[in-house]
Amino acid sequence: MTLFRNVVFIAAIAGLVAGVVLACMQAYATVPLILKAEVYEQAGGGHTHDHGLSPAAAGSNAMSSAVPAEAATAEDEGWAPADGFERFAFTVVANVVTGIGFALILVAASELAGGIGNWRQGLFWGLAGFAVFTLAPNLGLPPELPAMPPADLAQRQIWWTATVVATAAGLGLLAFRKSLPLAVIAVALIVAPHIVGAPQPDSFESPIPEGLHHQFVVAVTLTNLVFWLVLGAVVGVVRGRLTGAATGLRDSLA
Repeated sequence: MTLFRNVVFIAAIAGLVAGVVLACMQAYATVPLILKAEVYEQAGGGHTHDHGLSPAAAGSNAMSSAVPAEAATAEDEGWAPADGFERFAFTVVANVVTGIGFALILVAASELAGGIGNWRQGLFWGLAGFAVFTLAPNLGLPPELPAMPPADLAQRQIWWTATVVATAAGLGLLAFRKSLPLAVIAVALIVAPHIVGAPQPDSFESPIPEGLHHQFVVAVTLTNLVFWLVLGAVVGVVRGRLTGAATGLRDSLA
């Protein structure tokens, strides 16, 4: 029970800090771009996408972000938080919850490899998380702005999940298995989803200017990079103070 409590505590603190940091960055980097895109969407009479600002929805996701955005109902249907503080507050809550979920994955995976001993090791684990959950999926499914045509939702979810699993397995083999055949397999796993290709919409016609979409992709990628670095660093700091040694949690598990 002590192990479980420590893992949850570490993930909660790291997710809280990283989620708040991400929400603050999004308020200045991605939200203004989404609001600009919504103007084009309303002018074109298009349909609204679910552009939540967590790493999972924004190309994270996430952070990214990271689960592809879902198609939603018409823009006048359903409830949405008002612009300003209410929207920011809901974004903070969503990012914190998502951050805790990613932190649990990060802590669990790192403990199997011996644990994160300090903030420097945490940065490397954060980079790995960024590569798995944001960078690799975004190569095939870049973050979408409102009024951009999406591909089939189920196909996007399948491809995104397969890409995350394959990338994580490939990086794990490269990092922890020093063998040329396994290294070849690792590279093949990382490359395979992109050879297969992500699902694409029937048409790429959109009122969104290409420059605006490019700015959004860059903003989402950079904010998720910082999110993952903060997440990994905080996990390393909190774990080091909580256990007192890099192998504390692993020893308690044994």
